[in-house]
Amino acid sequence: MVHHRNTFHFFGSTPRPSGVDQQSGKCFRTIPDQPKEGQQMRIAMLSYRSKPHCGGQGIYLRHLSRELVALGHEVEVFSGQPYPELDEGVALTKVPSLDLYREPDPFRVPHPREFRDRIDVEEFATMCVAGFPEPKTFSSRVARILRERAGDFDIAHDNQVLGYGMLDIEQQMPLITTLHHPITFDRRIDISQTRNPWRKLTLSRWYGFLRMQGRVARAARHIMTPSETSKRDIAADFGVDPARMQVILLGVDDGFVPPSVPRVPGRILAMASADAPMKGIATLLEAFAKLRTERDVELLLVTKPKPGGRTEKLIEKLSIGDSVRFVHGISDAELVALMGSAEVACVPSFYEGFSLPTAELMACATPPRADGRRRTPARRRDVQLARRGREGRRRLRAGRGVLARRGADARPGPQGPTYQEVECCTC
Repeated sequence: MVHHRNTFHFFGSTPRPSGVDQQSGKCFRTIPDQPKEGQQMRIAMLSYRSKPHCGGQGIYLRHLSRELVALGHEVEVFSGQPYPELDEGVALTKVPSLDLYREPDPFRVPHPREFRDRIDVEEFATMCVAGFPEPKTFSSRVARILRERAGDFDIAHDNQVLGYGMLDIEQQMPLITTLHHPITFDRRIDISQTRNPWRKLTLSRWYGFLRMQGRVARAARHIMTPSETSKRDIAADFGVDPARMQVILLGVDDGFVPPSVPRVPGRILAMASADAPMKGIATLLEAFAKLRTERDVELLLVTKPKPGGRTEKLIEKLSIGDSVRFVHGISDAELVALMGSAEVACVPSFYEGFSLPTAELMACATPPRADGRRRTPARRRDVQLARRGREGRRRLRAGRGVLARRGADARPGPQGPTYQEVECCTC
């Protein structure tokens, strides 16, 4: 993953004196002159959780920190659990939480000796009332750490924490915020996918942190986001001024290249969080079950499903367990080989801010099939189920077409069909 070299270039680089910000009314300290272009920077990257193999935050953090170090900058990552896997040259400072959602005992009750301070008490209390405390509590912890180390860094980079502590950090040093996409979309889709009134209530409580994220996003001076789609949605859902946002596209690592060996006939690849409704795996599985009755196909899902979760239950219900395989915890080289082995890939998400795997698949010359429309699930269940049925049939037709073109019109060798033959779309 490669970012443009102006990733940390501010809109105007005049240092701010001590005083009161005219927009927010908040006091701030004098901030040293920003480094000149090409000068080495000391960067603090902040991430409240950084799972290394699934979910975008940990993967984004690893690749971006590696490339910044390769450009000559000093990077120190501050992260809560799960901690990231980082490359050589990137420092890690652990900012431990109570780790209330760790496997295999999520929503655990900590031993009294584990409570260290008021922040720990707040974290546990928020979980007990069905809230998600980590963005807020991590921001408080890391703000406390950086208050003592403000002179060690030229800039801090918030990886979509958007907790109140970020506003404190911005008074100590320049701060840039990456906002991948507004989680308001996850909330709408999750709530629309359940019929249980109690579950709807607890989901509303769980996503309560979005009020805080919206406030912090509106107060942030500089936000970068990976696509114009995300920029529009952040402005609409969080009320952020578009003038304070900058689109910086994600790049693909040079290791993602077309395969040098033949592809596996009939192999379909998908990458998504298996049990997250927004990722659309259920619709994909239903379409695949129908397609399997007509063709000799297999489905490879690069994800780790929850044992006994909705995905495993649906696979059992559809009787497709012998044709669906899960892969997770693999290296970058293994992922490249896996992408290159598929005849076609599917991006089934109901919403994506950018979808880096889609760009990686295209770099591997594996044709991706993605929905060209941004979808918001209907509120009424009957409309939602009708749409879901139409969506499954549409994806089925698309899968038939891509596989047919692959068999009839693909150019010789392992590279796969030309992109003119395949309908694909990224945000």
